[in-house]
Amino acid sequence: MSETAENLESRLRLLKCHFTWNLLGGENSLDDFEGRVCNQTEFQNCEFKATQCNLLAYIKHHRGQNEEALKCLQQAEELIQREHADQAEIRSLVTWGNYAWVYYHMGRLSEAQAYLDKVRQVCEKHSSPYRMEHPEMDCEEGWSQLKCGRKHAQRAKVCFEKCLEKDPKNPEFASGLAISSYRLAHLPVPQNPIYALRQAIHLSPANQYLKVLLALKLQKMNEENEAESLVKEAVEKAPCATDVLHGAAMLYQRKNDPDKAIELFKKALECSPNNAYLHYDIGMCYRAKVHEYQKNDQNGMYGEREELQELIEHAVDHLKRADELHGNLSSVCSLLACLYAQAGQYQEAEYYFQKEFSKELTPADKQLLHLRYGNFQWFQMKCESKAIYHFIEGVKINQDPNVTEKMKYKLHSMANTRLSKYRSDPVALHLLEFLEAL
Repeated sequence: MSETAENLESRLRLLKCHFTWNLLGGENSLDDFEGRVCNQTEFQNCEFKATQCNLLAYIKHHRGQNEEALKCLQQAEELIQREHADQAEIRSLVTWGNYAWVYYHMGRLSEAQAYLDKVRQVCEKHSSPYRMEHPEMDCEEGWSQLKCGRKHAQRAKVCFEKCLEKDPKNPEFASGLAISSYRLAHLPVPQNPIYALRQAIHLSPANQYLKVLLALKLQKMNEENEAESLVKEAVEKAPCATDVLHGAAMLYQRKNDPDKAIELFKKALECSPNNAYLHYDIGMCYRAKVHEYQKNDQNGMYGEREELQELIEHAVDHLKRADELHGNLSSVCSLLACLYAQAGQYQEAEYYFQKEFSKELTPADKQLLHLRYGNFQWFQMKCESKAIYHFIEGVKINQDPNVTEKMKYKLHSMANTRLSKYRSDPVALHLLEFLEAL
């Protein structure tokens, strides 16, 4: 690398932009990252379009598609000029920084330098050559981090807290803090987001998505009446907002009202027909209906099997579409396999089980897959030896205690059944020895 390029890179590292925010840190794959960024139902309204374009440019660069990245940055610049004309200079700094990095990686150093100079000219007005402390800059990082998924919520929260220190009553900053706090509420030592959400709603009463998030949190606290009232109000006032419809559907999904959830998810799907996560959610609602049908059918309440087959088909259709659109969604193929097994289509079930085994899986996902495939071999294929193998492999992984206990119980049952027929059964004795050693 030439001295000129080295000096240029050292200055580029001072910029506040997507290339210096470590957005890919801790990611399993670029496909997973892109899937989240592109399929999120949140932040679809106009003020986040430039943020989305900057993120897409960052992804395109990492795919080696730098010309496409430049087109995304041009779109971001045009959106900022149109939507934020009064703050265009400040809000363009992140985009200009991204331009500089892309041109640098393309070897077009003079163009990289030109964008670096544009950033410097603005920053010098605020007594800093390349890195300006300004709430709009922190705000842009905060929204970008939130767009990248839940694991980035802590960093996003820090960004919005910095913004609010300088402008405590800013509605956008308060909304960002509320959403990032909501995302962090699942952690072992959660910070209750209720106050942040109510404060954000007070400052942005027209933001219906915030009301939906508050409703979901209240539902977990058993405040069902206020939660449902908030959701109904939000859907009535924003009947075409994808994020509002998706959040409202989640509330009914948690209430075990899959029909209402499906209705709302499908309305969201009309606005975003190629959203893998929406297809996944609809498929899971139909899967819940399949399980409910089977439970009731065992009690003799249903006589027609055609309805069950129709529910399975709906679940399969949406989960297959989710898999086509985003092949790395967790456990989709094994869910499809189980549905096909329930429908008696064992060849299709085997295909999707093997497709899931071929993926890069987390230990927890792999353990669950061994349980599901073991069940398939035991109950549908009547192949006890393969079932035993997969239950043992799943127990060895031992990631989810509930899953582990289910497989241990099944292995015990198998061993006891075999011993009831032959007291010295070697397979049964081996299983008991394996279980006792755990």
